[in-house]
Formats: sequence, structure tokens, C-alpha cells
Amino acid sequence: MKSAAHRKELGQFLKARRAELSPRTVGLPETDRRRRVSGLRRDEVAVLAAISTNYYTRLEQGRVTPSASVLSDLVRVLHLGDDQRDRLFELAGREASPARRRVSQKAHPRLRTVLNELSVAPGVILGRYLDILAWNPMAAALFGTDFAKVPEQRRNYVRQLFTDPAMRTLYADWEDSALNAVAVLRQQAVACCDDRRLTTLVGDLSVQDDQFRQWWGGRHVVPRAGGTKVFSHPVAGELTLAWDALTCVADPDQQLIVWSAESDSRAHEGLRFLASWAAAQQDDSKSDPVS
Repeated sequence: MKSAAHRKELGQFLKARRAELSPRTVGLPETDRRRRVSGLRRDEVAVLAAISTNYYTRLEQGRVTPSASVLSDLVRVLHLGDDQRDRLFELAGREASPARRRVSQKAHPRLRTVLNELSVAPGVILGRYLDILAWNPMAAALFGTDFAKVPEQRRNYVRQLFTDPAMRTLYADWEDSALNAVAVLRQQAVACCDDRRLTTLVGDLSVQDDQFRQWWGGRHVVPRAGGTKVFSHPVAGELTLAWDALTCVADPDQQLIVWSAESDSRAHEGLRFLASWAAAQQDDSKSDPVS
């Protein structure tokens, strides 16, 4: 544990960096009201870092020593470079592991083989941080998204849930689905809090969505690995589908998520109709003349 002098220096470091940033820099709206402080306010830093204003105030006053996870959140919020990040951890008496950029994942061939065999059931292969690595035509039809047109660095299930307005009407229980996705992401973050890919994703969503920021800071939800979801699809109508996750043995960071319905059920008929509709849409696109 660091001395009171080190904690005081840590507080001064945080205050100085906070003063260098503007609301626009971190994605907060700027107003015409005159700000009483230069840079960010304490409460703004606290909200973005998903900690209480009281706790952050005590940090700047040198009264508490933050955990490594809190420090990682502050690195993200305050846009610290590698040298500044190392200094922050040093002042807090915490060991900072090197910031990492993990290599991008590709869908594992075994999972892709299973995915390609699904003709009526929608399926996606999710990787680290719930990145969408692969999908079948039924998944594109269910979610109403041509994932191939989404930039690879933004092709992420959690990002889609919180930034695509259509997802909030597609899921009859959107809040439950989104909360479970945040819980999965939070669970993965425990082991990878220093991954820049993760901190960028969390930072973007924390700025863009109040609910994500609140749930991310809650840290109390246990993720589920299966269940039932109700979809309000604009073409196929209401679909009650079971969902299951198949983990890849060769790469545990990858899962095949499948939504299915029992044969002869109303939902199964809805999926068959959706499959026919998707096939017709694909045929129409192929027959359109090239301009």
C-alpha cells in the first residue's frame, strides 16, 4: 500500500489530467452554460468510470487507494497514454500488466461447419467480447442486418444491441437481453481489463448509452448460457425461440449461438416463412440489373 504522500500525488495527477479534457473529448454534450472548472468535473469522470462521485472525490483527496479495475476504467475515461497509464498504476502501488492488442479472431472451421448446416435456425458465431465472427442467412434475416456491410471493427453483438434502434423493438424483453450481454462482457473483462479492444468498446458504449453505463457499473449480474427469447419480427411476427450456446473446444473464446423452435410449433412455422422470405429477397437482389 502506498503512503499518504503517494496517494496525494495520485490525486493531483488525476486532477491535472481531468483539467486537460473537455466534455467533447470524452463524448459528453457541451452546453452554453459557463463551466466553473476547466476540463471535466469530478462527477463527469465518476459517471464515465462507473464509480460514485464521493469515491472519486476521495481519490483526488488522497484518502483511498483504488483497485486495478478502477484504475483501468480511469485510464479509459481520462484517455491516458501508455506512459501516463504506467505512472497512474505506479502512484497507486499497483502492478500494471502491458496493454495488449489481441490478434483478431476468425470463426473456427468446426463451428462454421455446424453453422452452415443450419437451414431454418438462425445462428451466429460470437468471439471475444461478443464480436460477431460469422452468421448464417437466417441470422441476418432475424436481426434485419446485413452484417457483411457492417465494418468488422464495429461488428459486435453488444454494440448492435445498444446502438441499433431496431434491436429495442425486435426483442420483446430487450432490457433482459441487453443486461445479460453486459454481464457476459463484464465476466470477460475480469481477465482482460488491459485489452485496448475492450476498453474502446466499453468507453464508446458508456458515452453513448446511459443504461449501459449504469449496468456496467453495477457488476452484480450473473450471465446465462441459454433460455427463451421472444422476438417481435416485422416480417415473421412474434417468434418465441429457445437459444443455446455451443462453446468451441479448440477455442473457448468462441461460441455458436443458435435460436430454434420445436417442430410443428407456431414459431417454427414463422422461421420457415422467414427462411422463404430471406431466400426471395436474395434472389431479387441477384436479379437486379447492374447500373
